[in-house]
Amino acid sequence: MKTKIFCDIAEINQIRKFNKINLVKGFTTNPSLIRKAGAKNYKKYCKKILKICNKKPISFEVFADNPKLMIDQGVKINKWGKNVYVKVPVINSKKKFTGKVIRELNSSNIKLNITAVYTAKQTAKILKVINKKTKVIISIFAGRAADTGKDPVPEFIESIRIAKSFKNVQIL
Repeated sequence: MKTKIFCDIAEINQIRKFNKINLVKGFTTNPSLIRKAGAKNYKKYCKKILKICNKKPISFEVFADNPKLMIDQGVKINKWGKNVYVKVPVINSKKKFTGKVIRELNSSNIKLNITAVYTAKQTAKILKVINKKTKVIISIFAGRAADTGKDPVPEFIESIRIAKSFKNVQIL
């Protein structure tokens, strides 16, 4: 298994610094990190990041909670650049699986980073709604799972095992 290093950051100077390092293979961020970095306008700030990071994959997250709005935002975010992955949480704030959002964006050939995944069961649900050609990253929140006292390693191993037949899927 190959390990890839992605930076989970939004600070422009850090992105500039880490983008120059070949060991770093991509970036991921979220609306909270972008706000914390001082952004007043989400789209404008993301476009600033894209001027620096235009070759490596970068994930920008939808911030809507309603499936239709999530899809609309995902379509718009996707248009920002060829290296953009649309980041979608696996469940919304109402604890509902976002499978409809994932399926619709993925079937439109939009690269996805499905985030806040904690279990192999969630990975399996994701794999049931995606195609086998459009790139998908499944971001497992191992650190947060470990913070609750649960060993995340078995979930990682099982997620990797069940995703093996999907050449377009990476486990992050």
